[in-house]
Amino acid sequence: MYVPEAFAERRPAVLHAAIRRIGFASLVSHGADGLQASHIPTLLNEAAGALGVLEGHFARANPHWRSLSDGDEVLALYTAANAYISPSWYPAKAETHKVVPTWNYLAVQARGRIEIFDEAAALTDLVTRLTAAHEAGRAEPWAVTDAPADFIQSMVRGIVGFRLTLTRLDGAWKMSQNRPAADQAGVVAGLAADHDPRSDAVAAVMNALPPEEA
Repeated sequence: MYVPEAFAERRPAVLHAAIRRIGFASLVSHGADGLQASHIPTLLNEAAGALGVLEGHFARANPHWRSLSDGDEVLALYTAANAYISPSWYPAKAETHKVVPTWNYLAVQARGRIEIFDEAAALTDLVTRLTAAHEAGRAEPWAVTDAPADFIQSMVRGIVGFRLTLTRLDGAWKMSQNRPAADQAGVVAGLAADHDPRSDAVAAVMNALPPEEA
């Protein structure tokens, strides 16, 4: 992934936290049938392997998994906060007029080697853990065991699991770090004035950057 140095994020702990928070990946591979992509909720085990292991499952009817062999390289893309940045928000506009529009965004690319599995016990364990991770913190969390066992077994027969052992992590936090402090403040104010959830999300990321990065 091309990332200018000003926007590069390489710390595994920060990238792991973003993957956990986003939780939804575009899984991309290239094989005999060409490029294929599937959009899949994932679970991260950051303690496994050198950079962590991602787990998830395909619908069995999805032909994507059939094109994959154990050991194939797969790319998992995670994108979160992003918004258009107007040059009118920069104080520098009034001074020099040498400004142009851009787009601020946060993204993580995770590369790894895939392993496919379809054992019922392993799949049930996966969906149990995936559900528990996303239900955590709810007043009345739903659990796999809340559904009849035979129903869950029938659902499990409709999926195929994967483990992606990560070999590389790249992150892009493009949040106006290359602009003067006054322009950054102008971007945050402009985003707030948009009253748009995407703009609010980008402003929140910008406000959370450490002073030396903001």
